Amino acid sequence: MIADIGRGLTQDRGQLDLDWTWTLTVVILLRLATMKYRDKSTALHIRRAVVADAATIADIYNAGITERVATFETTLRTTADMAARIQGDPRHPVLVAQRDADGSAGGDGEVVGWAGISSYRSRACYDGVGEFSIYIDPRARGGGVGRQLLAALIQEAAALGYWKLLSRIFTFNTASRALCRSCGFREVGVYEKHGQLDGRWLDVVIVERLIPEKFQR
Repeated sequence: MIADIGRGLTQDRGQLDLDWTWTLTVVILLRLATMKYRDKSTALHIRRAVVADAATIADIYNAGITERVATFETTLRTTADMAARIQGDPRHPVLVAQRDADGSAGGDGEVVGWAGISSYRSRACYDGVGEFSIYIDPRARGGGVGRQLLAALIQEAAALGYWKLLSRIFTFNTASRALCRSCGFREVGVYEKHGQLDGRWLDVVIVERLIPEKFQR
């Protein structure tokens, strides 16, 4: 009787060990599958923005405005505002990064970031200098979207005849400063108390990147 009970307990323990091993295997496989999906989901399609992107671009821009870490702007943008920018001067392009859920980068997924070039100065001698902006959906940050998008913007600037891109970044915006460094921008210096945001004077770092092929003869 005691032997039978002991045998039963041993069998139960063996079954529990087997069940636990199987459960652990399933969990590991599911985690690997999830990691694979996340890696594939970072595939991007970078293209020129169209009017249909205006609402999403406005949402991403407004997130940056609301966070108070990327711009002195405080007025939220509308879809119409961004549509007008998209349809503006072809030398001031707006690019978007589009991500597909299946990782195919075919261009039919959600827009997760945008970048654009605007005029630096009105004088003709500065025609080849562009001021850039870049904003990433908060949910997509940290996955390399910004680096791919900014690299594409540099290529677009070169194709349009620009010889330099520049921007100004809040000194405390370490993520944007790191992004620019990773794409070959250098920090030129600091403008002190360059403007007020919510009643606070803020300093900005000037960043610039030359487009070397424009200086080759």
